[in-house]
Amino acid sequence: IGGIINITMTPFETDGDINFRALAENIERVLDLGYDGLLIGGQYGEFVTMNTEERTELFRKTMDIVGDRVPVLLGSPSADPRVVADLTKLAADIGGIPMLTAPYVSEITEMHVLEFFKHIAPMSKTGVVIYNMPEIGYVIPPHLLEQLADVPNIIGVKQGDLTPKVVDRIAGNLLDKIRVLCASDLHLYGPLMRGFHGVSCSNSSCLPELILKGFRSFEQGDAAKAIELHQLWYPLRQLLRELGQPQTIKAVMNLRGWFGGHVRAPLQDLNKQEVARVRKVLDGIIQHPESGLSLAP
Repeated sequence: IGGIINITMTPFETDGDINFRALAENIERVLDLGYDGLLIGGQYGEFVTMNTEERTELFRKTMDIVGDRVPVLLGSPSADPRVVADLTKLAADIGGIPMLTAPYVSEITEMHVLEFFKHIAPMSKTGVVIYNMPEIGYVIPPHLLEQLADVPNIIGVKQGDLTPKVVDRIAGNLLDKIRVLCASDLHLYGPLMRGFHGVSCSNSSCLPELILKGFRSFEQGDAAKAIELHQLWYPLRQLLRELGQPQTIKAVMNLRGWFGGHVRAPLQDLNKQEVARVRKVLDGIIQHPESGLSLAP
């Protein structure tokens, strides 16, 4: 697991159904460009709005599309540990790699977290990746990650706490034990410079060519070019922080003539005024000769 991993949006129709044809098209687009992996049913895949049956179908349909072409992380978190166990087993059995968070319950202790992962990890024959996801209300501290790295079958961490001192400690102590992914493409090059093995990238669903070009430039040793290309889409990052993901990402996909689809409640699609703002920013990015992007009529 490493390199640049596309965080795939779940393309919902207006009635909430998943458009699996669009899902296949969106997956093939990034694989054809050369992405190193996929993350399905993650935070921006809106897993929290799907029931277990929908998540199971999403896992199975994705693996039917991808096969063994690239590693596929399948988001398996839940507040119910029984659901986590079922999805973890399923993800591994069909060839994916389950990715799960710490339990998101009140007053959890470090011992609870450690025992939870010790219990779940052996259920996967492909290993498990931890998503250290601050949004659930609990952040796994570096010293606990170091203990978890010694648990058999834990093969990686998608690190969401990217404060400099945390990144430095993780890079100093974990890189030779498990795979470490930067969880955010909004500020990816600091962790990558420190040695992280890769990045999971939600905005590669709407700007796949540009973001891949920057990442490959970094890999090839041209950090200046990577930073130049990253700066190019800063105006969109401003809007993403204001208007939110995944709804803004889906709006950009739709503007580009792809089916990003809709978000599920409690999220809301961008309104016409917000879409107009996104289109203006997108037009500015497209006009730059380095972007390599195009916009649907």
